Amino acid sequence: MSWLLGALGTVSLAYIGLCLFYFVFQERFIFIRFPTRLAYRYLFSVPHAEVWLDRPDGARLHALHFEASEPRGTVLYFHGNTGNLKRWGRRAERFTGLGFSVLMPDPRGYGKSRGGSSEAALLADAMAWYDHLSVACTEGAIVLYGCSLGCAFAIPVAAQRDPRMLLLETPFANLTDVARSYLPILPYRLLLRYPFRNDETVRGVRCPTYIFHGRRDQVVPYTSALKLYAAIPTAVPRELFTFPRASHHDLYRFARFRNVLKRLLNG
Repeated sequence: MSWLLGALGTVSLAYIGLCLFYFVFQERFIFIRFPTRLAYRYLFSVPHAEVWLDRPDGARLHALHFEASEPRGTVLYFHGNTGNLKRWGRRAERFTGLGFSVLMPDPRGYGKSRGGSSEAALLADAMAWYDHLSVACTEGAIVLYGCSLGCAFAIPVAAQRDPRMLLLETPFANLTDVARSYLPILPYRLLLRYPFRNDETVRGVRCPTYIFHGRRDQVVPYTSALKLYAAIPTAVPRELFTFPRASHHDLYRFARFRNVLKRLLNG
């Protein structure tokens, strides 16, 4: 019996150690940050300008504004958790080619953006970028676009403002869903400092909302996207576009995705 108690004690200590490890280092799993030198000059074929935003807590945020010729509106694009504008800026051409300018920020700690991170600070930053953009153009000309983790920034903004529409690429209902798909044994509701409860926030959205998700997504479970879609108010124009053969990073290679995106933006 003593050996059994000893084994249970060892397993319990290992489990507690794993929980503590995740609690302390969770930001390294959630945010794969790549800082950029402030002197770095971006090289993109689309004309662009650097934009800076100073925050009340001393943080300084950075974004790129890609200008379309004779723009019909602006896409506020919140990118995913890995990389920075050196990588994500290439996606701006998808929208400038359709006649839309793009404002694409880097979150705190990414690229040239600086400042201490928390969920509250990140969501407040997203709102600040929207309000900054709305000074130059009407809300009816703003399209909110979230990609993966970026959906956690786009949804709260849409819930508190009045953009033309909300486009969500590979979104999740909450970050617990994503974490459990990797390691289901941890008590994430107790450990997560960044729960990102999109399934609760989306209930306040009033603009048309469209979700794109692949069934073969190995990063964000398709079932989590279904849960998020179900939480959108039924009075809101909404649609979930499912791509049976798509995974997390390859939606744009499907002609149907490109055609739907073009139709929505042109509508």
